[in-house]
Formats: sequence, C-alpha cells, structure tokens
Amino acid sequence: MRAQSSATATPPITVTAPEPREPRLMGSGLAALGVVAFSLTFPATAWGLESFGPWSLTAVRGVLAALVAGGCLLFLRVPLPARRHLPGLAVVGAGTVLGFPLLSTLALRTSTTAHAAVVVGLLPLTTAAMSALRVGVRPSRRFWTAALAGAAAVVVFTITQSGGALTRADAYLFAALLICAAGYTEGGRLARVMPGWQVIGWALVLCLPLSALGAALALGHEPVRLTAHGVAGLLWVALGSQFLGLVLWYRGMAAVGIPRASQLQLAQPLLTLVWSALLLGEHVTAAAPLTALAVLVCIAVTQRS
Repeated sequence: MRAQSSATATPPITVTAPEPREPRLMGSGLAALGVVAFSLTFPATAWGLESFGPWSLTAVRGVLAALVAGGCLLFLRVPLPARRHLPGLAVVGAGTVLGFPLLSTLALRTSTTAHAAVVVGLLPLTTAAMSALRVGVRPSRRFWTAALAGAAAVVVFTITQSGGALTRADAYLFAALLICAAGYTEGGRLARVMPGWQVIGWALVLCLPLSALGAALALGHEPVRLTAHGVAGLLWVALGSQFLGLVLWYRGMAAVGIPRASQLQLAQPLLTLVWSALLLGEHVTAAAPLTALAVLVCIAVTQRS
C-alpha cells in the first residue's frame, strides 16, 4: 500500500527559484562601485550648471537616462513590471530620479560641493533608519553606534571644509536627504525580487513623461550655454550617476542588505572632496586623511555587525 500511494502521489509543484544573490564580497564591491559613481555627481553637477539651469539640467539628465534604460529594456525584451511593484517604482522615481537630483542641483547654485557633501554624510544613517521602518530590519546597537560615529565624523569634516557656515541651500539639502533615503530603501527592497538594473530602469521610464515635459518647459525659460565642462557634466550625471551608478548600487544592496550597503556611502563625501579638488580646484585641508581613517573604521564595524 505504501508503494502504491507513493506511485500515485501528486508530483511536487516546481517553483522557480529567485535569482541567487551574489556573495557578500561581490555585493559589497558592486555597492562600492556605485558609491564611486555617486561621488562624482556633485562635481559633475557643478560642471553641468555652467551650461544649463538647475531645472533644465535635472530634466534633461532624466530624459537621457530614461532613453538609455528604455532602450536596454526593449532590446532585452524585459516584461513589464508587475502591478504590485508600481508603487515602489514610483517611490524610487520620486526619490532618485526627480527629487534628489532637482533639490541637490538647486542647492549647488549657492553651495559648494564640500558643503553639499553633508547630505551624503548623513544619507547612510537615514537610509538605515528608513529601512528599519519600511522592511523591518533591526540592526544591532553596535551597528547604530558605528553608523552615528561615522556620520558625525563626516558631518564635522564637511562642515569644517565649508567654513562652518549654514547656507540657504541647507533646506534643499535636508529635503534631498530624506527623499533620496526613501528611494534607496524602496529600490533596495525591489532589487530582491527583480534585477537591480530593472528597478532603476523602470523607475526612469515611469518618470520619462514628467522629465520630458520638464525639459521642454525649462529649456524654453532657462538659458543654455554649451561648454565642454557643461556637456561632460550632463552626460555623467545622466549616464554615470543616474543609470550605471544606481544599477550597481541596487544590485549591491540586494546582495548585502540595505543597512550594510548604506554604510559604504560614508566614504562618499571624502571621495567627493577629492574630485572637487581635482576637477573644481576646491581647497581640501589636511584633516581629510584622519577623517578617512575614522570613516573606514566605522565601515568595518558596520560590515561586521
């Protein structure tokens, strides 16, 4: 009887396994490459503002990135995202495609890139906090202690670099910080169920109508003076930061988790200051190596927590 019941039993249902995650080391490496791409965003934005107004630069970068992403999706015949993922993709688009680029670009009209790097210094902590609220992640006390220490070190350093003065751009920077953390958190969650490049790709495509309309309106009202720096800055923020950087970033977050990946961004302000000195001629004090060491220690602690 046992053999007969076994022979006539209903075969198990085959379930397609989700895409396997990269090993932790590879995931951290992908997230780190994303951070390197992001670290060039503020200097490239400063270059882009030489040729475009803030609204034009934000809208055109969104259009260019969406065209590249849409072309990749069409070429690879990627199916449309499930309806249940559309709200999350809308949050990603609002945070990383529209909100953060526009607010940070408006801030950089009157703020140096060193001062704007304060936003990036606080972003890992804000992202980790939002992920705890959104996806139920509960990092350890040691994780939070190291994250707070690293964020404090970065904030002190970047404020010192900018002379300790708060500017009118701080309201833009604070709002950009919050909305970008929301986009990162939602993107990291979606990257667990679909490839990271499709997360940002679909977010860009969803925002294309708004980006195209904004570009048409802004280019008609803001002057355009094309320069080599301006065009190079536009191309980088559109293709390097807006698309490639986010592809790497979301892939890395899916592999190692949102809180751990977000702490790698503690190094981003220091990288931004290096690029600012090399590309924009901004002065960087001798405090940079000490701050870099403190940040790296904090990153090491969070990675082991």
